[in-house]
Amino acid sequence: MHQPDYREYQRGEYVLPWTYLHAMKDYTDMAFHLEQHPQARAVVNFVPILLEQLHDYEQQFRSGEIRDALLKMLKHERLDELGDEQRLHILDSCFKSDHAKMLKPYRAYQHLFDLLKVLEGHGRENVTYLSGQYLADLLVWYHLVWMGESLRRSSELVARLMTKGSQFTYAERMELFGLIGAVIADIVPRYRKLAERGQIEISSTPYNHPIMPLLIDFTAARESEPNAPLPQAVQYPGGLSRVHAHLANAMEGHRQNFGAPPHGMWPSEGGVSRATLKLLAEHGCEWTATGQAVLANSLLREMNDHPLPGSSGYLYKPYQVDTGGAPIYCFFRDDGLSDKVGFEYAKWKGDDAAADFVHHLEEILRHAPDEEEPVVTVILDGENAWEYYPYNAYYFLSELYAKLENHPDIRTTTFHECVQSLNDPKSKVTASKLHQMVAGSWVYGTFSTWIGSPDKNRGWDLLCDAKRSYDIVMASGRLTDEEKRLATLQLADCEGSDWFWWFGDYNSALSVASFDNLFRRNLSNLYRLLKLPPPLELQHVISVGSGDPAMGGTMRRSDGM
Repeated sequence: MHQPDYREYQRGEYVLPWTYLHAMKDYTDMAFHLEQHPQARAVVNFVPILLEQLHDYEQQFRSGEIRDALLKMLKHERLDELGDEQRLHILDSCFKSDHAKMLKPYRAYQHLFDLLKVLEGHGRENVTYLSGQYLADLLVWYHLVWMGESLRRSSELVARLMTKGSQFTYAERMELFGLIGAVIADIVPRYRKLAERGQIEISSTPYNHPIMPLLIDFTAARESEPNAPLPQAVQYPGGLSRVHAHLANAMEGHRQNFGAPPHGMWPSEGGVSRATLKLLAEHGCEWTATGQAVLANSLLREMNDHPLPGSSGYLYKPYQVDTGGAPIYCFFRDDGLSDKVGFEYAKWKGDDAAADFVHHLEEILRHAPDEEEPVVTVILDGENAWEYYPYNAYYFLSELYAKLENHPDIRTTTFHECVQSLNDPKSKVTASKLHQMVAGSWVYGTFSTWIGSPDKNRGWDLLCDAKRSYDIVMASGRLTDEEKRLATLQLADCEGSDWFWWFGDYNSALSVASFDNLFRRNLSNLYRLLKLPPPLELQHVISVGSGDPAMGGTMRRSDGM
């Protein structure tokens, strides 16, 4: 579960709403399904910067000082008084979803969309004349369709508003506003309770979700892509110390949120290298995980490029990786099965999809040696897949958890339990040694999603320039301790992976523009916090999108197909 930091640090306002929208739709539903199936086990990964934003939203609701534009307008009493800019923000924001699953099924919401398109057909300027009641109805419907299916089935308020359909009053909007605040405040306690009763393991990620191998050494990209173009900068200045900081902050944040440090980490985007695994072990991680292609590349190097075994049995076990330091176990994602959940099963009936998933597991077991118990690792986003499923995957997930917890030969578990079982003489789970580790990620087994193209590399060069300025100013003694703290927080945001994920013409124009703008704004704010003028080149767009990727670009298939 991951969202980058959508705050604009100079004013503290949220530029994009995805953190709280996914909180009330997906993080609630994922907890609900686990609560309904107490014998099902899972690993839930929370990126620390997501948790920080959830706490920030909780504080906003508690104080009444809302710093998210859509939430602020949801509770605005007289929407007729809004200016053109605010009206356009509502109209541009409140139809952003998968229309097939989140708009067309709701006649009243579809009517609002159709009316807008008619007015736009007579000139974009006409839409600013829409009434305050239209804006109220649109704001309510947008938040209703982003509600988790578990909430729709349990909340009297949600059912009442969806039944009413239109002419929502200010009092009803405030009821909805209050429900959203309560849902967000309950997320971390719900998962902590699941962890305390032993049903889930909660893992973490480096604090602001940086691609650790690239922060340490850009040339790590060439381990899996020998001819990958690199940024002009030789390497990110002081990258090793920055990785240590992201890891230390993640460990401490996890302790504060869940009462203890995590046993393991999902490195940002499964980005690993020998150096990063060594650092993870040094920070107390007993396990980590990444993609299947990373294992294939590493085994091929270990076997001097001899072909891998025809059977994929090599995938279904943990590996103890030789890092030259403390031991760490690595689990490798079954890309085919994970991608079926992420991309294929949304088109199936829920029970058929769950049966197919279980059938794949049964086939893996059938082909396993008698003396071994295969460990199948399925990893995917906890938020982005479900809006493409009917009913936010309610039927698929309900059927899947039910089949898994009742199956005679399949047992769901956690990575920590799996590692612990290696010391149990009765366990048939075995681990192999892995002496080679080819740097890569879960996407294609490379880092091409974050580095290597002209616009991605330009983003890195701009970040490197800012980091060099940061180092000089921090050493100069010109800043107070508080000014240093704020500059370091802003730097950490700029080091996150998402900016580079979205650079690329294969992504949609709207998504690229949003993230390009926020990245340049963050870099500009960093210079201002350092009391330096932002470079003029930060006024120029880095990347322009023109594509139409699957799932809106929020997810990728591991094999690029």
